[in-house]
Amino acid sequence: MSFYIKELFYTIQGEGVQTGRPAVFCRFSGCNLWSGKEKDRAIAKCQFCDTDFLNADFGILDSEEQLVANILQTFPQNNYTHPSYKPYVVFTGGEPSLQLNQVIINLLHKYHIEIAIETNGTIPLPKHIDWITVSPKEGNELVTTVGNELKLVWPQQNCDPEKYLTLEFDNFILQPKDDKNLSNNIQICIEYCMKHPYWKLGLQSHKWIGIR
Repeated sequence: MSFYIKELFYTIQGEGVQTGRPAVFCRFSGCNLWSGKEKDRAIAKCQFCDTDFLNADFGILDSEEQLVANILQTFPQNNYTHPSYKPYVVFTGGEPSLQLNQVIINLLHKYHIEIAIETNGTIPLPKHIDWITVSPKEGNELVTTVGNELKLVWPQQNCDPEKYLTLEFDNFILQPKDDKNLSNNIQICIEYCMKHPYWKLGLQSHKWIGIR
């Protein structure tokens, strides 16, 4: 199997409960809800994506072993010994579950790397992922209903956040939709979280401080 990689880089996680944590990001190309082409946005199952996942700019890797080797090389080459440190890789996209498989998970765990995924939740996941973030898109059925974090980009048309509270997630994050109405969306999310305090406000801090 070949793996189509949009980008692979080391940065600081800017979203969700893990905000502030250094991580390698592996962004796969492709998504099952949108082609990634602007001409198709109006008919897409997800119309508000803010990410470029077209093409394999980093490269097309021919095996799981080659992908894992590239991930390992992307971490800073230091011998950290502090007991609190654990290398952390985030698989994202596009939709990473189209390409992430059990072999990759098992290989990374052999190197004691903690594995996270940011997924739309519509495709079954491999086993033993350490941190699962599901970002549901209204109108698309979720098959992943258990995880560490449900991150709802909001507002979405005809979307009531309360319907997700029956799902088995440890954290419920409300993230303002980044569009031309961002300032208003932030205020709406602030007010909603204050009235419904089991929701936490999620902000894309990496955009504010100018990192990837």
